[in-house]
Amino acid sequence: MGQSIVVTEKPSSNRGVVRFETNRMLTGTGHERYVSGQDVWGHRPPDELARRLLARDNVAGLQVHGNMVTVDLNKGYDAGGIAEVIENLYRFYPDVEKAVDSSSEAVTAQVLSPEGAEEDEPAAEAASTEA
Repeated sequence: MGQSIVVTEKPSSNRGVVRFETNRMLTGTGHERYVSGQDVWGHRPPDELARRLLARDNVAGLQVHGNMVTVDLNKGYDAGGIAEVIENLYRFYPDVEKAVDSSSEAVTAQVLSPEGAEEDEPAAEAASTEA
């Protein structure tokens, strides 16, 4: 378990948009945009935050730039609960190394033993013993 992020909700001049300023840089100088219904790849903090926020009913999309998180709300919803998700980003963070290792093991197993490879295994073993 890590530390909480300090989050300050900032007003926006656009209806349906809420901004959150954090005490942590989430993207460095990069700008990331995520939209509901889009697959979020990657294991960086903004990717994990996007997965968590897009799983909520009130979030239609978000942009993360540095320490600012701008959230586009779904019509008829408020920003309730979003600040808590951002605050707890580093407190409950998945074990990325374990996730990456298990996914690479699965990919490696798939590459080493593609479908139909069972038929060719004796031939491959025979070839390796002959050499």
